[in-house]
Amino acid sequence: MSEATLDVVGIGNAIIDLLAHAQDEFLVEHQIVKGSMTLIDEPTAERLYAAMGSTTRASGGSAGNTIAGLGSLGAACGYIGKLRDDELGAAYRHDLIAAGVSFNTPLAKEGPATARCIIFVTSDAERSMNTYLGACVNLTADDIDPTLVAAAKITYLEGYLYDEPHAKAAFHRAADTAHAAGRKVALSLSDAFCVERHRADFLELIRGRVDIVFANESELLALFPDVDFESALGKLEAMVEIAAVTLGARGSVAVRGGERISCPAAPVERVVDTTGAGDLFAAGFLFGLTRDLPLAECARIGGLAAAEIISHFGARPEVPLREYAGLS
Repeated sequence: MSEATLDVVGIGNAIIDLLAHAQDEFLVEHQIVKGSMTLIDEPTAERLYAAMGSTTRASGGSAGNTIAGLGSLGAACGYIGKLRDDELGAAYRHDLIAAGVSFNTPLAKEGPATARCIIFVTSDAERSMNTYLGACVNLTADDIDPTLVAAAKITYLEGYLYDEPHAKAAFHRAADTAHAAGRKVALSLSDAFCVERHRADFLELIRGRVDIVFANESELLALFPDVDFESALGKLEAMVEIAAVTLGARGSVAVRGGERISCPAAPVERVVDTTGAGDLFAAGFLFGLTRDLPLAECARIGGLAAAEIISHFGARPEVPLREYAGLS
């Protein structure tokens, strides 16, 4: 087996985030489900964008956020995601490449526009996401660069993308390529609604092609809906090498081969926006894994990365995470 030249390659929905503050009354008026992610069509995206007032624009997407966080920690990373050759697509590509990420997926020259997620953040820091998937769902197995995947210690799959048959085929090709090269495969369950929609497919994917799973408490319980948390964690532990579950303000728990660690949440002076907290926890945890650090240290770094991201607006780090986590 050749030596890996990258730490992590992420595969996911390449989405531009458009963020704005909003009152609960605004959410009710526009029939937005608070604290959840809702898929919308292009006309709805245009209507909500027109109504949101002053906005902050940032490159996003769950796996993209994780890869950006890993880069901020000092990891060498790659990314695979589908964009259109439009203004938002050019901005997204620029942001990742500027962060030192290898990103060579060809831009689509026709079809839907680059995806965008319209996020309303209320005063309690809850984020309500309204996502127009656009070009990103057109990722296919042909977009998987086998050389890039084989070069990474871990290939990180974003559960949000696991929907259309061609996207599933892309995941399968990436996972099989990684394992053939002697590498590991990680999966983020992404959202409870996503798990509920694809429970059987997720379980099949995890059993056959995944080594590491990231979830939050609600996603874990959605994966195993007929049991309590402890039983669900035990079921997942039996299926994978490592499972890491975030518990919000209660921190996180991680298991590996009978080992179990609990890590308290890192202190945050003021929670501003919880967008991307799980993505950045995964970034810190994966960074630790690629350095062969103990589970407790992986979880500690993940918690610190999540703490930085919820202390400000947006899902990309505002300060170098390597310094923030005390790794320099």
